[in-house]
Amino acid sequence: MKFSEKLKKLRAENNMTQDDLADKIFVTRTAVSKWETDNGYPGIESLKLLAKLFGTSVDELISEDDIKQKANLEERNSKINHIIALIGLAIAVGFSIGMVFIKNDIVKDLFVALGIAGTAIYLTFTELSLIIYHDKFLTKKQRIYFKAREFLGALLLCLVLSIAVAVK
Repeated sequence: MKFSEKLKKLRAENNMTQDDLADKIFVTRTAVSKWETDNGYPGIESLKLLAKLFGTSVDELISEDDIKQKANLEERNSKINHIIALIGLAIAVGFSIGMVFIKNDIVKDLFVALGIAGTAIYLTFTELSLIIYHDKFLTKKQRIYFKAREFLGALLLCLVLSIAVAVK
């Protein structure tokens, strides 16, 4: 039986609504709903609280299939975050380069804003993809390399944006 099915069953057996369960383990009703529809999994602290609340063990709540499904979900989300990060990088670089060739001050200001937004998207989603995906499969040395690459990428983007603004 999958975790989502076990959770629904245990909640029903204890005459609880999703709101009741959420209140007892200090999460939102939306989180409980996601768990019961296989769209997410609780963290270890929530699992411990669930096990204690229902008088069972964490091992009994989750199965090997649940663990594999969670890993697949995390990997998929990481790949999506990576693609969004690359789109942000393309936006940042494209608008930064475009700023050099734009003569109209209003349009140049728009390009600056879009370049900064692209940089923010890149940095945010690169970090999200590394936290979830790469950190699980890389050695410590490789993680340091990726973190340095993130920092240098951010520095380069900031430099490009600064130059573009200075050209104005």
